[in-house]
Amino acid sequence: MTDQTSSPSDEASQNAALQKAVIVGMQPDQSPHVLSEAARYAKLLGVPLVVAHVDVTRFVTYEDPDGYVHSAPIDLNIEAGAAEFDDVQVAAASVLETSGLEWTARQLVGDPALAIKQLANKLDAQLIVVGTRKRGLGESIREFFTGSVAARLAHRQHRSVLVVPLEQEVPDDQAEIWTE
Repeated sequence: MTDQTSSPSDEASQNAALQKAVIVGMQPDQSPHVLSEAARYAKLLGVPLVVAHVDVTRFVTYEDPDGYVHSAPIDLNIEAGAAEFDDVQVAAASVLETSGLEWTARQLVGDPALAIKQLANKLDAQLIVVGTRKRGLGESIREFFTGSVAARLAHRQHRSVLVVPLEQEVPDDQAEIWTE
C-alpha cells in the first residue's frame, strides 16, 4: 500500500502512478466481498487498486488548479471521518495483504458519487466498483434524500460501474426488499 495524499505535489505524482486504476468505494463494516471483487478486476486488468472512502461530514471549499482539494467540516466533530478512514484502511489491508496487488487508500470528501467521479476523472480509471447498500430503514431514508450512489455514477459519467451485491440475497418471494 502507498500512503494517502499529504500535499498537492504528492497527490499529482501519486495520480500519475495510478492512471487507469480500478476504484472501489468503501465504507466501514462493508462486506469484504466488494473489495475482493474490485481486487479481482484490478488483477485481471493489470492495474493498481484505489480504495476510496468518502467522508460525508466534510465538504469541498475549493480546489487548487493542480487538483488539490481543500475541505471544511460540516460538524465540529471531525474525528468521526478520520476514524472511519482508519477503519477502511485496516479492513482493506486485511483483505489485500496477500493479494500482491498494488493499492492505495484515498480519503475523499463531500457527495460520494461526485467525489468518486472526480477521482475517476483524475486517474482516468478503467472501472468503478461499489457495493449495494445495506437493508434497513435508515439506509432507505438516506437513499430517498441522496439517491443511489451506483445509479448516480452510472448516469453521470462514462466509465463502467460494477455493483457488487451484498452477500445476503433477498428471496424472490419477498415482496419488499427493505423490510426493516
